[in-house]
Amino acid sequence: MASALPKVAANYIPLTPLGFVERAAFVHPTRASVIYGDVRYTWAETYARCRRMASALLRRGLARGDIVSVVAPNVPCIYEAHFGVPMAGMVLNAINIRLDARMVAFFLEHSRSTALIVDEEFFGLVDEALSILASKLGSFQMPLLVVAEEGLGGLDRRSHGGFAAALRRGAIEYEAFLAEGDPGFEWAYPADEWDSISLGYTSGTTSSPKGVLLSHRGAYVSALSNLLVWEVPIGAVYLWTLPLFHCNGWCYSWGIAAQAGTNVCLRQVTAAGIYDAIRKHGVTHFCGAPVVLNMLINSPESERAPMSHTCHVMTAGAAPPAVVLSKMEEQGFRVTHTYGLTETFGPSTICAWKPEWDSLPADERARLNSRQGVRYVGLEALDVVDMKTMVPVPADGSSLGEVVMRGNMVMKGYLNNPKATDESFQGGWYHSGDIAVKHPDGYIEIKDRAKDIIISGGENISSLEVESILYRHPGILEASVVARPDERWGESPCAFVTPNDKTPITEADVIQFCRKELPHYMVPRSVVFGPLPKTATGKIQKHVLRTKAKALGSLSKTPRSRL
Repeated sequence: MASALPKVAANYIPLTPLGFVERAAFVHPTRASVIYGDVRYTWAETYARCRRMASALLRRGLARGDIVSVVAPNVPCIYEAHFGVPMAGMVLNAINIRLDARMVAFFLEHSRSTALIVDEEFFGLVDEALSILASKLGSFQMPLLVVAEEGLGGLDRRSHGGFAAALRRGAIEYEAFLAEGDPGFEWAYPADEWDSISLGYTSGTTSSPKGVLLSHRGAYVSALSNLLVWEVPIGAVYLWTLPLFHCNGWCYSWGIAAQAGTNVCLRQVTAAGIYDAIRKHGVTHFCGAPVVLNMLINSPESERAPMSHTCHVMTAGAAPPAVVLSKMEEQGFRVTHTYGLTETFGPSTICAWKPEWDSLPADERARLNSRQGVRYVGLEALDVVDMKTMVPVPADGSSLGEVVMRGNMVMKGYLNNPKATDESFQGGWYHSGDIAVKHPDGYIEIKDRAKDIIISGGENISSLEVESILYRHPGILEASVVARPDERWGESPCAFVTPNDKTPITEADVIQFCRKELPHYMVPRSVVFGPLPKTATGKIQKHVLRTKAKALGSLSKTPRSRL
């Protein structure tokens, strides 16, 4: 019987993205792999450096299965860690550099990290986190500490550098650490493709963020799916605007190696830096949250570079307003819209573009492209279901339900948190917590997080829908809408707005503008002006705004405010 045929060495090897860098070094050894300022490596050199890292970790006494944490911006050491750490059979934990020391300490303790690689700019943060752990635990075992001195990209070393302080703390310099390793180290494929390749924590905005464990198999499938759905060619020049600590760079950390592309590292993400990299290196692709797109289209003309080629941009997170997509297109960027979560290795759905849309008016193209779309090639199932019955909602573009997923692009589970894992996997699906509709063509469109839906007088209001209208206002740069207590309606929409300083606006202007575009019950009843709080990945922190809105008190008792 065919089913009785065994898996043997000749026909089965566990799936892992680690082989991508080996192949890139074999096929394109002299092609540029990583560029960072004046630093430039080839794929042969990057492969050797990753093998050195794996070898050095093991020679220092670490064991397979250990957690190795990295605290660094988009510089070579964190890219190399995506291969070097799992090549040693260990698990990579890339930590958000925007967190405070207490949260970093929580991650290090919860993950039981045995080694820590830190960029010198962030050694002060790490040193404080280690001191917190030592004070809390008493008999705290200091992890192996490696500090990378990779150039601060114009930052003042006197105020940011922690290199000398790290050495006094007993750290070893990164290049010296790599020199301890063998460039010919014989790394092995994982014994089981279900083994963990990385650990990534959900947004560190709550007291107990969850540690998401991702498998070698899922990373392999996700990396290749990204290349397929975005049609990333061999030799693509990829700019790292998306933090490598965020969902492992949406798995492009591994995917770019599969196509022997060039990784251009950017320590600080600015409009001028992005345009400069496009001009200097011929960047063909980059990823980022909608806030990055907004930054580009609102940058001064003096910072922009003439676009001699189409630059492809993948964006995810909250749906980019249609006006932002239109303006990006006008400037020579081709935007692909995706959606996903840390628990799905980053993007796992895509608004797959159809040729028949090319002839549509610009605003209609932007509207279609602002949807989250259809499942990735590597995701086996995607649906929008009733939150109580789990029955799929009708594809009518209006019935609300929860986005659920199933397949190889879903996490293994949460580290040391079986209760949260079981809750996420109820009914044989991963529950995203995102509320969406399904259109007649099958494309999904996120309407809100379940917790962000505003219930006003018994009506469900999508905050994203209100925000999409606000972004059309000529005087608004950024906007976010949350629920505010309302004595009459229970809740009402409260708009937090950042003006663009081009067109003067008042609360009355904003409300009147919305009245022309929205049903009366969806119109914000209060407007608060000021900068919006964001995560390190550019997502607006609605939980912070909800707290502010609640603090304002019931609408009928409180006058308008400023942040």
